[in-house]
Amino acid sequence: MDARLLLVVTPILLAAGWAVFNIGRAAVGQLQLMLKRARG
Repeated sequence: MDARLLLVVTPILLAAGWAVFNIGRAAVGQLQLMLKRARG
């Protein structure tokens, strides 16, 4: 593994992981809201 490649790929992977984390958190919140409305 070339260090330059790692230097380029690492921030991209971090950004992608952060985006997936935020989207997943929002999706879970929406799901909980839908379930709460369906029950009540």
